[in-house]
Amino acid sequence: MPVREEPSVANVEKPRIEISLEETKPVVVSTELSITGSTRGEQLASLRLQAENWGPAKALGSLRDTMVFSTGNPEARVMLVGEAPGYQEEREREPFVGPAGQKLNDILKAMGIAREEVYISNIVKFRPATAKQTTNNRKPTPEEMEACMPFVRAEIGIVKPECIIALGGTAAEGLLRLEGSVTSMRGKWHEISGTPLRVTYHPSYLLQSGGSTNVKRQVWEDMLAVMEKLALPISEKQRGYFLPKA
Repeated sequence: MPVREEPSVANVEKPRIEISLEETKPVVVSTELSITGSTRGEQLASLRLQAENWGPAKALGSLRDTMVFSTGNPEARVMLVGEAPGYQEEREREPFVGPAGQKLNDILKAMGIAREEVYISNIVKFRPATAKQTTNNRKPTPEEMEACMPFVRAEIGIVKPECIIALGGTAAEGLLRLEGSVTSMRGKWHEISGTPLRVTYHPSYLLQSGGSTNVKRQVWEDMLAVMEKLALPISEKQRGYFLPKA
């Protein structure tokens, strides 16, 4: 009886494995900014696309994946900068929404300015991550702020605001590279990239202070200084907001 020869490994037909090029396409992580576009809106849009996969931020491994860029008028006279998106901002992909955003809208309305007229951004473009995170937020680290600062500087260069308002101590630290409390930094003009900058309390601090008239007045004094810098009309009623009753 003849011996049956087993087919050699070389002669066995191997199953074909289909590989989708689309599935194996690597994500391009950016490390250098390139501003394109002929209008301010187009230039900001080019920044937004690059922020999605910004290498220095992704490499930290401490930020969440959803990018929250900015909102508002590319040709605004006023630019407002906060620290980082929180739970609500991440959900809606827009800075300063929720209770803090409504408080900011109220401040702008009292100044006679609509939210759509200003440009609103954050130092950090991704929500800082925590273990088992739900609605809780945390302050961004200096490393996280430094990783995203190229975008903020580029935004300032594109929008060319007449003045900038830093909302809270963390934003002030990131923009000015200063350490200290809001109390020590507010009440005077600073400068970044040749643009006057005013530091004031974050809208969330107003909510946490329990409606303190003193805190409200301090924030309003900062806003009056901004209005004077922009030569906006100020009524006697506006000047008297949150002053003690005679």
